[in-house]
Amino acid sequence: MTQTNEEFTSLLLVDDDTTFCGVLSSALTKRGFNVCVANSVEQAIPLAEANSPEFAVVDLKMNGASGLVLVKKLHELDPHTRIVVLTGYASITTAVEAIKLGATQYLAKPANADEIVAAFKHIPDDNAPLHTHAIPIENLTWEHIQRVLHENDDNVSATARALNMHRRTLQRKLGKRLS
Repeated sequence: MTQTNEEFTSLLLVDDDTTFCGVLSSALTKRGFNVCVANSVEQAIPLAEANSPEFAVVDLKMNGASGLVLVKKLHELDPHTRIVVLTGYASITTAVEAIKLGATQYLAKPANADEIVAAFKHIPDDNAPLHTHAIPIENLTWEHIQRVLHENDDNVSATARALNMHRRTLQRKLGKRLS
């Protein structure tokens, strides 16, 4: 039996970072996938309902609904869809939740196309330990500070209050990382 690209390699890529989507879409297309891109869960659901993808790459945190909502919907539409969840805010809690909802694998950003394709080949095993890319605690802390800083419109004083941290301590952390 001959396999055609449309039948067996459809891939739904969902991320609100349009530049990232463009680069990853191109890389995955070169690897034989027929890529359809959406920039939100709300855009992706009708696409998936119209043509359930064989594979999906879903960002966890996007504007609008969480990528976990889409993981659940994709799994409901077709339990055989191979779903890789990508996130810049990796945590054991969200990794476990993503796997429970039907994700095949959970990867921390930045992940390249080869890592994503390898993750599609992962066979979920309920008894196996959960593997994600190890992220140093310093990186997680930095990402959290950057997210809170962004949420406070780059206001260092407001960010320090939100983090329950002294303003000068936050300024030192920001200065060390940027130098």
